[in-house]
Amino acid sequence: MITVSNLAIQFGKKPLFQDVNLKFTPGNCYGIIGANGAGKSTMLRLISGDLSSTKGSVTLGPGERLSVLKQDHYDYEEFTVLNAVLMGHSELWSIMQEKDTLYAKVDFSDKDGMKAAELEERFAEIDGWNAESDAAMLLSGLGIKEEFHHRLMKEIGGKEKVRVLLAQALFGKPDNLLLDEPTNDLDLETVMWLENYLGNYENTVLVVSHDRHFLDSVSTHTVDIDFGKVQLFAGNYSFWYHSSQLALRQQQSQNKKAEEKKKELLEFIARFSANVAKSKQTTSRKKMIEKLNIEDIQPSTRKYPGIIFTPDRDPGNRILEVKGLTKSINGEVLFKDLDFSVEKEDKIIFLSKDPRAMTALFEIITGHEQPDSGTFFWGQTITNAYLPMDNSNFFQSDLNLVEWLGQYSSDTTENFIRGYLGKMLFSGEEIYKKTSVLSGGEKMRCMISRMMLRNANVMVLDAPTNHLDLESIQAFNNTLTNFKGNVLMSSHDHEFIQTIANRVIELTPKGIIDKITEYDEYISSEELKERRVKLYS
Repeated sequence: MITVSNLAIQFGKKPLFQDVNLKFTPGNCYGIIGANGAGKSTMLRLISGDLSSTKGSVTLGPGERLSVLKQDHYDYEEFTVLNAVLMGHSELWSIMQEKDTLYAKVDFSDKDGMKAAELEERFAEIDGWNAESDAAMLLSGLGIKEEFHHRLMKEIGGKEKVRVLLAQALFGKPDNLLLDEPTNDLDLETVMWLENYLGNYENTVLVVSHDRHFLDSVSTHTVDIDFGKVQLFAGNYSFWYHSSQLALRQQQSQNKKAEEKKKELLEFIARFSANVAKSKQTTSRKKMIEKLNIEDIQPSTRKYPGIIFTPDRDPGNRILEVKGLTKSINGEVLFKDLDFSVEKEDKIIFLSKDPRAMTALFEIITGHEQPDSGTFFWGQTITNAYLPMDNSNFFQSDLNLVEWLGQYSSDTTENFIRGYLGKMLFSGEEIYKKTSVLSGGEKMRCMISRMMLRNANVMVLDAPTNHLDLESIQAFNNTLTNFKGNVLMSSHDHEFIQTIANRVIELTPKGIIDKITEYDEYISSEELKERRVKLYS
């Protein structure tokens, strides 16, 4: 259990948040949400003790252990992978080191023997004899093969280090677990494993994530950091989002009577409860909805960007044809003899175990890269707008936002450009900010503004949710769901894919799987799982 009392943090003269009073209890997972810069990671650092508060306190239950997902991937370079995980339980690791030192003594005395007996007793109490096998199981669940367990951390790749540090945080089932963006760099299978693991976790979990499907799968409560206030709501992210939108619409409705509003809110809770009851999650957390009441439902003051795509013309019958496309990098085949046609109303998610495959395909069909062989052809009615994963080349100059966006517009008047920047929440003097000082999220919002100016009928999107906050992701999601043109995209955001895509194309070095289906059906098909194994083996 974690108790937060009168907590406040201030940088300079302006408080980030203040008067925070919360209690986080066992058996619950708290999803922490808020716009970029609102203080989500700061909240976790305050709770972990990594950062000192301006005022207030954070206390744990008596004798409880707290574990944090470390962010420095190079902290454990000289340790083996298995030992790096064991170090997640500091008391256990300390006992192991002290035991080894004692037993290595040449002049082992009676006093040393008594001390060793005490250590062995405590070691057994904290399940030390199963520690290595438990750590190995965590590593395997997170996709780290046994052959890597005894290698040094410096000998494995960055994505593997992320998984080892996640295993370290989970090791020993800590009483309180703090996870900041735990799904970063995890593939689909590993995210699903983590969802199941946390879904059945009996202790207290606090998690920050931009992955809405992950938050929905694991969270029983939502902690909303908004305009200096920190509020706790029952329910997961989707419940918070849809209920807050409903409450906002009700607030704006002058004609509805109080009784009608109450009835509408209660009907919403009932529908949401039914959806939760049908979910795959098999824990008692489904009962969280039983505790909800209409007082929990309040309008959010969060601002959402206005992402609006208005094609100049409808796409014709011929969208895109790809014939015999092949691409390799340094002799490594990303895809070979790729053949497919894009039909009207297709919204395609491209998948691959190697993300370079999607990036290479998108760079080729948008004319930024050459294939090894093969051809592609866009229909005469088609205009595409491309959102690359790496946008660094677009921000090499020291232009301000008005000047930068003006490069991509036939109308360069400030009022016209200001309108597009305003839709992406750049207001007032912000529009004169230099592009050289923009954050990753701000650059993405600029790139989306650029896309809107294209008036395109086909969107080509390579990892479009990278660096965006939940509000921008939600707005982008809503727009693409209702977009009348075509969408070709890659993404790791489960909810984004499931709600937008109606076709899946998976790229492998030995061929493709091309299926008209929803994403959830694709990943649950046993037949397709077997086919994927053969194509990747």
